[in-house]
Amino acid sequence: MQNYLLRHAINNLVLPLLASALTLPAVAQSSMYSLASVPDVVKTNADVILHSEKINLEIESLDKLVYTVHKVYTILNESGKQALTFYEFSSSLQTLSDAQIRVYDANGKQTARYKKKDMTTESYGEGLINDGYVTWMKVLASNYPVTIEVEYEKKIKGTFFIPDYYFMSSRMGIVASDYTIKAPADLQLRFKNVLTGIEPVVSTEGNSKLYRWAVNSLPPFEYEEGSAATEYIPHVKVTANQISLDGYKGDFSSWLNFGRWYFDLCAGLDKLSPEREEFFRNLVKDVTDNREKVRLIYKYLQDNFRYVDIQLGVGGYRPLPASFTDKQKYGDCKGLSNFMKAALNAVGIQSNLCIINRNSNGVPADPAYPKNSFNHVILCVPLVKDSVWLECTSTTAEFGHLDISTENRNALVVNNNGGYLIPTPLSSYTSNYLGSYTRITMDDDLSALLETKYSTYGEYSEIMSDISKNNRDDQKKILVSYLGYKQPDDFVFERSGKQESSLKMAIGKVHEFTSGDKSFINHRLQKMLQGKLPKAENRKQDFYFSFPFEKRDTTLFVLPAGYSVEVLPKTKKLVSPYSSYEVSYRSDTTTGSIEVVTRLILRQHRIPAADYPLVKKFFDDVVADQTQKLVIRKTDTGKKAF
Repeated sequence: MQNYLLRHAINNLVLPLLASALTLPAVAQSSMYSLASVPDVVKTNADVILHSEKINLEIESLDKLVYTVHKVYTILNESGKQALTFYEFSSSLQTLSDAQIRVYDANGKQTARYKKKDMTTESYGEGLINDGYVTWMKVLASNYPVTIEVEYEKKIKGTFFIPDYYFMSSRMGIVASDYTIKAPADLQLRFKNVLTGIEPVVSTEGNSKLYRWAVNSLPPFEYEEGSAATEYIPHVKVTANQISLDGYKGDFSSWLNFGRWYFDLCAGLDKLSPEREEFFRNLVKDVTDNREKVRLIYKYLQDNFRYVDIQLGVGGYRPLPASFTDKQKYGDCKGLSNFMKAALNAVGIQSNLCIINRNSNGVPADPAYPKNSFNHVILCVPLVKDSVWLECTSTTAEFGHLDISTENRNALVVNNNGGYLIPTPLSSYTSNYLGSYTRITMDDDLSALLETKYSTYGEYSEIMSDISKNNRDDQKKILVSYLGYKQPDDFVFERSGKQESSLKMAIGKVHEFTSGDKSFINHRLQKMLQGKLPKAENRKQDFYFSFPFEKRDTTLFVLPAGYSVEVLPKTKKLVSPYSSYEVSYRSDTTTGSIEVVTRLILRQHRIPAADYPLVKKFFDDVVADQTQKLVIRKTDTGKKAF
């Protein structure tokens, strides 16, 4: 369950239905939040109605913040059921001090009440060294509409964690929502609007300033499948220039100053014992090229260390000493990157910790608006001709290759002068390659033995590695649902290296159907694509594929004696501004075989909304072409005839 909640929280990066407000009287009468009083502009196309939301943040000092939420919302139908689940994350620096939920039926009658003690609190992460928790509860609803009232309070240690104001979610209509921050008058706050024009009303109360944002009567909007989460949700970013994290104070008025703070936070932790430094010098003593030295030490890291999620150490931001990581042979992203930095120090190669946002299709850090949106640490090794980027948590990543979660970002490179943003490498279709050669040997009854050799790079190497780690039942599901193979009677999948894998498969029936003496066979027994893309009509948000890629496949059908080729499809070529597809066919009378060669390229993974209809049509045409059939005929001679 905890893994499900984490994935759910990431995919719905900001679910304001379950994270915001304070101070309202409890629902007492059915008329108080009657749907009849909700404006049509709010109700139309809504699955959830947010009647009232009040969020208060009181900043008592740099190290003491109190965040309170009170909201009332009605779930109208089954499509809004995700709002039945309450969850909040906490750690040693952010604690959920109180929470309660009240549930009301369509007549306004209270049917249930839950307190924090009734909820489930679980740790999340690897669990070896852990300081993170999620408190959650799913309200049971047998009928709709159902109204839920949520109140909770969080105590936050440090202005490093000031919550942003997310007031919308897909298919949620808003009657009223507001967010008030009470802060010391001398605390400098900065704000940035994303897809909204609301501005705070600023007032003074004693030695404090009050900042209040409010929205009313907002219609729901619909999330378009394939959009990037943080780009499509209207919200207000809030940041303090004076930051504190577990007592470590700093300046966030610029990226340079934030980098200085982080460098000081990590200072002195990249040290190894003299014996271990000597070990690494001996490891590369016969190598003169610095890039090769980095490669050898990175290989040592991958072969001997494993990733463990560690939240200790200033809320998960400060790495544990490199000597600790070296001794234990495990660490989190910052710990493993810091160890790699220490090992490179030992051989005289300078490197830099880099803080980055690690999310699939995440938005790069904004050069014009310094703010902590980071959740990951990687390492950058500047060399004479270029820089080497290292993902230190992966035991399978190719040397110098970042994965899709950290490509196309702005990484904050940290050194003793401070911090500066530089872009990580752009995704390229040549970086994510899946090549396959398949030989299908058919018997008289059109059963077959299939043998496939894979050559992979980038994300496809990671995927093949993941398949190899699964149990046999899950492997079968992946082969069928992801790679698009026919259901096998038996199979063996093997991983022979970072870039090589193989599959042997027995299939009871190769053909799809027969008509008289003719049999119809799909031109490949695995698919280039699974399913069609989302609708294109009135698309407003950019569409994101997981990553750009190149797929090449050669499939060789070896026909049984007594069968001949009746029909081969024609060569097919498709082109769009971002992609290309080609498939060709050839029969060989000498070997009694049919060769099908296919190539599919996606050059860019982010598709502007205006171009999406063209790309959708292209991929729909590719999916349709996958239904093309080879037609073979059983002859009377008992011999292969072409």
